[in-house]
Amino acid sequence: MSTPAQYYESLPPVSKFYGVACLMTTSALYLGLYDPWNIALSYEDVFKRFQVWRLVTNFFFLGPFSPSFAIRLIMIARYGVLLERGPFDKRTADYVWMLIFGALSLLVMAAIPFLWTPFMADSLVFMIVYVWSREFPNAQISIYGIVTLKGFYLPWAFLALDLIFGSHLMPDIIGMVAGHLYYFLTVLHPLAGGKYVFKTPLWVHKLVAYWGKGIQVNSPVQRDPSAGVAFRGRSFRLNGNRTQTSTPSEQDQQAQANSSAASQPSSGGGVAFRGKSYRLSG
Repeated sequence: MSTPAQYYESLPPVSKFYGVACLMTTSALYLGLYDPWNIALSYEDVFKRFQVWRLVTNFFFLGPFSPSFAIRLIMIARYGVLLERGPFDKRTADYVWMLIFGALSLLVMAAIPFLWTPFMADSLVFMIVYVWSREFPNAQISIYGIVTLKGFYLPWAFLALDLIFGSHLMPDIIGMVAGHLYYFLTVLHPLAGGKYVFKTPLWVHKLVAYWGKGIQVNSPVQRDPSAGVAFRGRSFRLNGNRTQTSTPSEQDQQAQANSSAASQPSSGGGVAFRGKSYRLSG
């Protein structure tokens, strides 16, 4: 059995980042570091006071510590990880684009007054679960060891549980709508003979390459060689001589310069004296 540290290290990067970000956001609330309404989605504050961070921060607040919070975090750790290791294996940029598209779709739907919710992390989590249910429709899922059902019906089962627990259903429903929209554009429409136009944008590939985490097959952008480097600078040998670290490309250029210098004959090599000469006759 793996330790908690080993389990954490084994998690794929995107699901790990999102789960930890949600956990830290709620932990910071209990430490009194911020007022949750300062990160809630408010289009009035976004457009009138230019508080644009609200368009992003509301997706990281799953509410205070509670059974509902724990269930949502488990959903990320379970179904988000299965998606990233399954259909999105070695497709980190595509998975990031799925989440970004889901967030943008939810922001558009939240512009309709009766669909608005101040925090849309629950909706994004439900989108992840819905996409997983469409990718694994025949998987056998046990709900609390009481009911076993196919994966296709999992979002509806969670929706029924929220109804029993008295939670708001609108965030769950719009999350399922966003998930169905993504699945329709990427899978159902192309299978029906439609043209696949829902490609991951180049800027998402650049973002993932700069991040330096995960793998994207056939990526149009090469991974940033400096990504994940904690320190780059000068070092000192024990004998006091100072050396300077360099990148592999700089080392190759230095090696080429040294080889070209070595191949050229030195004009002063082996010459003991340079000056005017005189014949013996004067």
